[in-house]
Parts: sequence; structure tokens; C-alpha cells
Amino acid sequence: MSSILAGVSVAVLGGDDRELILAPHLAQLGANVRVAGITKLIGNNRIQYCESAGEAVNGARFVILPMSGIDEQGYIRARYAQKHLSFTRDVIKFCKDDCTIIVGFARQLLKQLIAERGLGLVEIAGIDEVAIMNSIPSAEGALQMAMEATDITIHGSNTIVFGFGRCGCTLARMLSALGAITSVVARKPADHARITEMGMEPMSYSQLPGYIERADIIFNTVPSLVLDESLLRQTKPAVFICDIASAPGGVDFKAAENLGRNAVLAPGLPGKVAPRTAAMILAKVIPDIIVSELANTSSLFSTKEDRG
Repeated sequence: MSSILAGVSVAVLGGDDRELILAPHLAQLGANVRVAGITKLIGNNRIQYCESAGEAVNGARFVILPMSGIDEQGYIRARYAQKHLSFTRDVIKFCKDDCTIIVGFARQLLKQLIAERGLGLVEIAGIDEVAIMNSIPSAEGALQMAMEATDITIHGSNTIVFGFGRCGCTLARMLSALGAITSVVARKPADHARITEMGMEPMSYSQLPGYIERADIIFNTVPSLVLDESLLRQTKPAVFICDIASAPGGVDFKAAENLGRNAVLAPGLPGKVAPRTAAMILAKVIPDIIVSELANTSSLFSTKEDRG
């Protein structure tokens, strides 16, 4: 059994089915793992279950939060918690001075709390290895939602994808492979060239008026407002809109509701549709991050000693 994390204290807070796999994996690698808000791991003799987040992070060298981090009130998404779990000033004060927080993406409150304590922060959602691999279950989940929400096949449907980043690219390719008439909205000329090379239709945002009315299904991957009321008014009444961008998404959902459009915000699909696959992505990347952070700390300490 590998012991690359032998003796490293790690706290895992909340999450979903991904953490049910990730936490035991870290323990198998030798880490001293404490969890909070994951009642399904009570009784695992390799893991210490804590009643509170403060107890779990106390003395931890690394704190792992869910991909979604914390919300504006400091609450942590914790599917298997028996009570609200939060990461606030009252909790972060228990972290060691050399603690590093590992999270998918950090909202402003989390960044502020970490900066106040001078702790380390690693956001893994932007790492290509994570983002590209996560785009697969995200795209598959979005397709599943579209199939369940519509009375037509993906094949032959007029479909628009907003954004051509890691997730947008994977989703557009899958749609095209299934026979959808796929248009992709992107800003960069290089993206337009790649979209054309892939056999799809590139579009600029200025081309949407007068075209969006053709769409049977719309997918958004852009985490800023791109589908406003004026565009929503031009869509078919029967259109299905699936927004898989991080909250609050890129759709005016209030306007969509008022107009009677079926628009759904669906972040975090990897953990919902393929938690084992998503967990193994994290289980591969996070130990490497921990080892790298420890090596950097050791190198910095050695440098200071040499100078001293």
C-alpha cells in the first residue's frame, strides 16, 4: 500500500458521493483524515469523524472543501450532513498557520477568509487535468437532461452551445456526434476556426438575434449573463435550456420563468451523474497537489535556513 501521504493531516468537509471515495483513498495513501458532514463515513476505522468543521480542521495541514466551495453565507454543500456545515471565521481560526485550502473554485468570501489568515489556496477547477476530464460527465449529464426534458431526439435537433471552453468543446463534440445540428457561440476567431474544422457552425453573439428562434435545445457553459430577456423572448416556447455553468449561471432565469421557458440551472453534474468517475479524478489530482505543496514548503524552509 502506498504511503506517500504518511502522517499528513487532512480535513475533508462536506461534499457528496465524490468525498465518500476521496476521503478513504487519502487514508489509504497514509494521510490522517478527519471528516465533517459526511455521516456515511462514520464507522470507517481509517477515518476520524468529527461533529463540527472546527474540530475537523483543528491542526490540519490541508483542508479539502467541495468543488463548489462555500456560498455567500459560508455554508458548505454537504449532502450527508445531519446539520448545516459552514466554513467561517469561527472555523478557519482553528486552521494551522501553514494550512492550505483545496477547493474547486473559491468565491469572494472564501478568498477573503483565507487572505485574512494568510493561508494557502489551491483552486483545482481551473487545472486542465480536472476541467477536461470533468467535462465528460458534465456533458453526458446535460445530454441526459435534454433527452428527458424534450419529446424529440438529439439527432436532427437544432442545438446551440454557448461557450467553447473545456466543457463547451466536449459538449458540442458529443452533440455533433449524435447528429444534432450544432451551432457554437464563441468570441475568439481561433475558436471559430476550430468549430468549423469540427464540422459545426460558429456564431458570434451579434448573430444570435434572428437565429436563436430556430433552437430546440440550448446549452450554456458561460458563467456570466449571455441569455437575457431580449434573447429569451425570441426562443421557441418549447425550447429546453440547460445551464451547466457555475452559479448563478448565464441565463436570466426569472425572465425565462415569466416567459414560460423551461430553463434549468444544473451545476455540479459530475458528482450527480458519475460520482465514481468524478471522485477518481480528484483522487488522482489532489494527492499530487498535497505532495507538491509539501515539497514547496520544505524548499522554502530550506532556503530560509541557508540564508539565515
